[in-house]
Amino acid sequence: MNKQRLAILGSTGSVGVNTLEVASRHTDRFEVFALTASTQTDLLLAQCVKFKPTYAVMASASHGQDLKRKCRELGLTTRVFYGAPALVDLVGNPQVDVVMAAIVGAAGLAPCLAAARAGKRLLLANKEALVVGAGVFLEAVKKGGARLLPIDSEHSAIFQSLPADPAAWPLQVDKIILTASGGPFRKRAVGELRHVTPEQACAHPNWIMGRKISVDSATMMNKALEVIEAHFLFDITPDKLEVVIHPQSIIHSMVQYVDNSVIAQLGTPDMKTPIAYGLSWPDRVVSGASALDFGRLQDMTFESLDGDHNHRQRFPGLALAWESLRAPTGTTAILNAANEIAVQAFLEGQIRFDQIHAVNLQTLESVSPSGAVTLDDLLAIDGESRATASMAVANMRKA
Repeated sequence: MNKQRLAILGSTGSVGVNTLEVASRHTDRFEVFALTASTQTDLLLAQCVKFKPTYAVMASASHGQDLKRKCRELGLTTRVFYGAPALVDLVGNPQVDVVMAAIVGAAGLAPCLAAARAGKRLLLANKEALVVGAGVFLEAVKKGGARLLPIDSEHSAIFQSLPADPAAWPLQVDKIILTASGGPFRKRAVGELRHVTPEQACAHPNWIMGRKISVDSATMMNKALEVIEAHFLFDITPDKLEVVIHPQSIIHSMVQYVDNSVIAQLGTPDMKTPIAYGLSWPDRVVSGASALDFGRLQDMTFESLDGDHNHRQRFPGLALAWESLRAPTGTTAILNAANEIAVQAFLEGQIRFDQIHAVNLQTLESVSPSGAVTLDDLLAIDGESRATASMAVANMRKA
């Protein structure tokens, strides 16, 4: 078996680190060919020392030059580049077989598009590629002949639970049920949410994640984005998408069929499982995740969002998923951009936790999607939405 050359976009984040751990268990199958990061120069340097990639890319010139100098001092042969164009060139390199797209946010859209157009095996952990640019992105996947595999635990679970033939999905599937842990504030009184700190919001009870996605989990905006992603990824209408709170995070998502049977994918809350599945599909390999011990497994419980009025008040952003999907093309890009600005502002102490939703609402009301159909259209909407959201943040700080 020829080794698959692997490029990991965002190798210093939690998904990237776990991807390296899985790949290191299967050096007969995978070669770490390229690694990229935004600002964590020292961690990327340590990864270069351990895995000796052919290429490394940093987001900025200053970080790239710093990494290049340190690699040279250590006698490493890794070639270092920097900037968005270098990322796009990297994923188009004919020597790259597999691209792990784990860059957080809209910044990951351009390299995802490039990997799709180059016909790569594309492991998608960047949900924004679909939330922001679904039409453009999926067309690139089709034309480029790329193999798109979801890495988010929920979408990997859905993919594993669906019929093997996508042509059967419309006929056999009644609905897709995404599970949500409810995050750290599932039982918090709604009135107390205005006082929570970034540290509290980032303390997820089950998963170890970066700060941005941890806050998204606390607001359940991550689930809103996942609903949008599932709509595009599995070509299913919004009315057939449902979210249920499952605090234990053992069932990662489910598919209900027209005969009312339900197929679910279970596992410990560990990203190594969906990463290993994406890397090895259609095979399965050892992931390094702990196995479920059914003899000691705690009760699995579920909470309906419809049956709990407090959940609707606690997580108001979730409903924006269905609203934006029913709105004109480009609305989901507005929502994503606003949320990125709002979350960053919260993490920096500029706004309260409960104001994240207010920023998102104000931006959705202020920016017109204008029927975006091209990448330039989407990027223009993204830029306008970020500016509008930033203005909303500034006004809230003055209030």
